[in-house]
Amino acid sequence: MEKNKNFKLNIQLFAAGTTKLENLVDPEVMAPMISAKIVNAIVATPFAKVDNTLVGQPGSTITVPRYKYIGDAEDVAEGVEAGTVKLETDTDTYTVKKAMKAVTLTDEAILSGYGNPVGEANNQLAKSIASKIDNDVFDELKKAKLKFEAEGEISYNNVVDAIAKFGEEENVEKVMFIHPDQVATLRKDANFISNDKYNNNVIMRGEIGMIANTRIVVSRKACDNVAEQASLNKYQCPIVQLKPQTQTGDETSAVTIYMKRNANVETERHTLNRTTDISIDEHYTVALTDETKVVLAEFTKTP
Repeated sequence: MEKNKNFKLNIQLFAAGTTKLENLVDPEVMAPMISAKIVNAIVATPFAKVDNTLVGQPGSTITVPRYKYIGDAEDVAEGVEAGTVKLETDTDTYTVKKAMKAVTLTDEAILSGYGNPVGEANNQLAKSIASKIDNDVFDELKKAKLKFEAEGEISYNNVVDAIAKFGEEENVEKVMFIHPDQVATLRKDANFISNDKYNNNVIMRGEIGMIANTRIVVSRKACDNVAEQASLNKYQCPIVQLKPQTQTGDETSAVTIYMKRNANVETERHTLNRTTDISIDEHYTVALTDETKVVLAEFTKTP
């Protein structure tokens, strides 16, 4: 009798102490972790606002107001009064989209694989969604109405001329994305300030230096030629005003990322081959909300 009692007790202790797959792969635990990682992994957050007002609201479209570009400056003769234009707003309609990614983990990988496969899956899924959002952000930046076409390759002087397109009354901090092939040319420019000269006080991954209060960031995805302009032998380099340190409701960001809900994580178990699918989806849309804060500079492609 005592032997049977001890046997039952041992079984209970074993069951209580066993780590089950459903404990390791728990969507309710994983979802908030991945949601937080997505926001941190989005490259565009220094200049793009993440807006959660759509969360819990019905509908799949959003009407976004934005400032219209007032047009390029004009020559004015001496003694002649300059004309004025109205600062106007326009609206665009955006449809919420769904981005998804999934991975499959075997039981062997989860229980005895190298490192932490479940944690790595979380990181990779978050990075995948964040990268997709960044792609959409850069697509919006390339819709900018303010454009600058440089005569020649990237240089300090050309960048300064591009920045002048903003028509700023004060030099607002900005970020400019350049292609990796442009880095060597820019670093050879005597007026370029590399990041080691300001103690590597960078705010974005890939930041290599500064020109006229504009942080220079290397990004292949931001500056590769769009398909229809590939034959023009040009690099498109967006220059974006950063968000103010104390942004209020009256100040708009160049780009806004509208989140419809937090990341949704689901799992599916396949018993015959002992594998588990982990999938994630994010419902969102990206809008160019202030086109006056973006200049699309074009430079001749480095040979």
